[in-house]
Amino acid sequence: MGTVERIPHCSHWGAYTILVENGAIVGVEPFEHDPAPSPIIHSVAEWAKSDRRVLRPMVREGWLEKREKSDRRGRGKEKFVPVSWGEATRLVAEEITRVAGSHGNASIFAGSYGWTSCGRFHHASTLLKRMLNLVGGFTRHVDTYSIAAGPVILRHTLGDEGACGGQANTLDTIAEHTETLVVFGALSPRTAQSEAGGIATHSLETYLRQIADRGVRVVLVSPLKDDVPEWLNAEWWPIRPNTDTALMLGLAGEILKNGREARDFLARCTSGSERLIAYLDGHEDGVRKDAAWAATITGLDAAGIAELANTLVATRSMLTVSWSLQRAHHGEQPFWAALGLASIVGQIGLPGGGVGYGYASLGGVGAPINLGRSPAISPFAKVIDSFIPVARISDMLLNPGKTFTYEGAERTYPDIRLVYWAGGNPYHHHQDINRLSEAWTRPETIIVQDPMFTATAQRADIVLPASTSIERNDLAGNKRSDFIIAMKRAIEPLGEARSDFDIFNGIAERLGVGEAFAEGRDEMAWLRHLYETSREDAASRLGFEMPDFDAFWEAGYARCPVKTGHTYLAEFREHPERNALVTESGRIVLGSDKLERLGHAGCPAHPAWMEPAEWLGRDDAGGRLHLISHQPAGRLHSQLETGEASLAMKRGGREQARLNAEDARRLSIADGETVRLYNDRGACLATATVADTVRPGVVVLPTGAWFTPSGNSGLDLAGNPNVLTLDIGTSEFGQGCSAHTCLVHVEPYAGEAPDAFEAYRKNLAAIAAE
Repeated sequence: MGTVERIPHCSHWGAYTILVENGAIVGVEPFEHDPAPSPIIHSVAEWAKSDRRVLRPMVREGWLEKREKSDRRGRGKEKFVPVSWGEATRLVAEEITRVAGSHGNASIFAGSYGWTSCGRFHHASTLLKRMLNLVGGFTRHVDTYSIAAGPVILRHTLGDEGACGGQANTLDTIAEHTETLVVFGALSPRTAQSEAGGIATHSLETYLRQIADRGVRVVLVSPLKDDVPEWLNAEWWPIRPNTDTALMLGLAGEILKNGREARDFLARCTSGSERLIAYLDGHEDGVRKDAAWAATITGLDAAGIAELANTLVATRSMLTVSWSLQRAHHGEQPFWAALGLASIVGQIGLPGGGVGYGYASLGGVGAPINLGRSPAISPFAKVIDSFIPVARISDMLLNPGKTFTYEGAERTYPDIRLVYWAGGNPYHHHQDINRLSEAWTRPETIIVQDPMFTATAQRADIVLPASTSIERNDLAGNKRSDFIIAMKRAIEPLGEARSDFDIFNGIAERLGVGEAFAEGRDEMAWLRHLYETSREDAASRLGFEMPDFDAFWEAGYARCPVKTGHTYLAEFREHPERNALVTESGRIVLGSDKLERLGHAGCPAHPAWMEPAEWLGRDDAGGRLHLISHQPAGRLHSQLETGEASLAMKRGGREQARLNAEDARRLSIADGETVRLYNDRGACLATATVADTVRPGVVVLPTGAWFTPSGNSGLDLAGNPNVLTLDIGTSEFGQGCSAHTCLVHVEPYAGEAPDAFEAYRKNLAAIAAE
């Protein structure tokens, strides 16, 4: 028996201590200050296993022979050839130089998007951009798959996106003051497990317990009953998916019809309300938007809607809107309509009143606000102005030179010749994977840098093995976390894996910019510098004392200065002129002059209900089910898919497709049976689970299964919902992801279904075996 070392660490789903004996992980313990640690932390030992890891630099055989003239359809099929690190960095540097010199830097797409590590130093996306900005720049992406349309419309209507990024009312004010809480989407510890830069304390459940103890009336508007904990005793309103905007507008119109709108607030604090009111009362199109109107669209009870409208103005009321609602066709509208409803109620700026976005979508949204400066290495200034909305990757690769619009401006898709993807897996998170597969054949060279041999890495030309966070030293911390956490190395790197900083530093040296990239610091010197920058800021600006780096590193954590009891827009409500918003009017925009001028059919000049491209209200729905592809409980996206927490959520080795008993009977589907989900875009397998927590007409298939197509059939064996999802922008204005606008057929699967994990292993062995 050896001595057990206790190594502090942090991942997106929480802080913890790794127990290491004789170089092997023997256990994981939660962070002592976390009241509700995530079970996902116990899956971290999966990173130390080699079966899915990239263990050495590799190059696709055809590309190594012909470079940019290779057959790009060989990606994912041809064997990889192992090469040395020296050869790999030379090839990468030569490709960057070739493409930049022959086609311009805009032809390099830094597609790094992912959650490989919560570390603020070995942050793959930032380090890639830092390196490329030193050699002339690259085409970047803006916004995220999680939230894009929402921030775009809020930047225009509220002046910034703070209300959906953790700057709206903190949850403690809701727990103390709110009397009626309407949850559009979810308010679930399931999705609050994770946070982009790591999380130390999971506080959502604490606040929800307080809300339950106070007897706050909670109305859950969702197709899924378990989108809030059962003990919250919420009223479940099983809305038809993608119709939340109609409910919000119907509530607002009902308040208006009864003459109970907050006229003073509308006059002092909003602009363009006359446009919205003309739409609600029917002057614009002859249709009054009220409870009866909303009921026909949403499938909800008209009397209940009318009663809730009265309650919203009679009590201190708060609206929460999940990020998931704006991941749909016309996704700008639910965020804007919620703002319109809250303005008509008139309680924005009051403790426990108004509207907020993204509570529980990440663990830190609604938590005490970190006032300090978060540790982060700089990507350096953007050298060229070339970007796309993040979810438009296939559009860009398939349509070079085609124009698109974003936030009112017209831009052109660049001609991408080189894709460098570090720390992410688009074959997990991008919509319509079969369309992506075609787009993936267009670039001349694809470089993937990742710890894991994901479906994306298998379809690369050059694969660089990055270490996981447990194989290097780093820091976790962000604006939604009340701690900075030391992420100490727990084990030695597997195979020839190197840290992201070391990989990019080696390439930067080949490119002649190594000195500027590293600034003379190694790993520990950078960590000391980043932490001390945060500590000095807290002391000088806020008078908050943090321990010095050595004391912090020894303890494993340091507390940050935070603000509690925050009421969003309180100062603005009190003095709108003195605290003007950065909008076209300086006030909350309910009717937009800019959008009126633009004339976008998909994003009109006021919040509006528009039918999505696919929904259950269409005449041609034809017995199909509406697919909801949400975040699973046992993993983050596609990370740790084979970990114990993830496997516990599978059934029969596959993802569970949950559906209502009524639909199961109609479709002759038995609980536990293998089913095929399909539409014109693709097909996948899953295990049917019949559940009374799912609205009729809906099927739920979580994201994250590793894309594993079967031979030439195109059938995904693992249950990746993005073989089914729709790859269109939310609108001409926001261009966000529309994954939640998706209808599918579901049927019992006839025939023997291969094991997805075994199929993955065979696919990988066929191309990566030496």
